[in-house]
Amino acid sequence: MTARISITLVTALILGAGGVVEAKPISRIIAEMGLSPADFEVVNATSNTMLSAGKPTVGQERSWVSEDTGSKGTIRVQSVQGNCVTLKHTIQPEGTGQPREIGTRRCRMADGNWLLAP
Repeated sequence: MTARISITLVTALILGAGGVVEAKPISRIIAEMGLSPADFEVVNATSNTMLSAGKPTVGQERSWVSEDTGSKGTIRVQSVQGNCVTLKHTIQPEGTGQPREIGTRRCRMADGNWLLAP
């Protein structure tokens, strides 16, 4: 399941990070955003916790901090359409002055899991 999430997240990050579709490995995309793999795991775990805590509502927000690196950010529900949500990620990698924004979309599957969707 982690492989499916990672592949879909790569697609979502590529599309959300500028609109240019270019195949890149997830490690490169994460590095270009200034995040470490540990940061990525914290973002993913925070998203999963947020969505599994009941029905998501517009405006719902959760913060995260990577204790390994000091990077931080927030995840906010921008829209809910049927069984899908659009999330806005504001990410501040440690050592950078400007936060970065990335949008992702997740849809709830019949088994209750939330998977990233293009």
